[in-house]
Amino acid sequence: MPKDKEEILKLINELRQKLHSTGGSKTLTDPEVIKASQELNKVLNEYYRLLNNKNAQ
Repeated sequence: MPKDKEEILKLINELRQKLHSTGGSKTLTDPEVIKASQELNKVLNEYYRLLNNKNAQ
């Protein structure tokens, strides 16, 4: 998992695009869509954790 804010934002955009393209051709309950959503959520949580840690310092 990248620790740099810019790297995380780039990864978030890539995962959003993946989710959008996957979700556009499959149902929202398709395992591939769910996996893409979970990957994005994991990175978003890391990003917010990074922001909170910087704000706390």
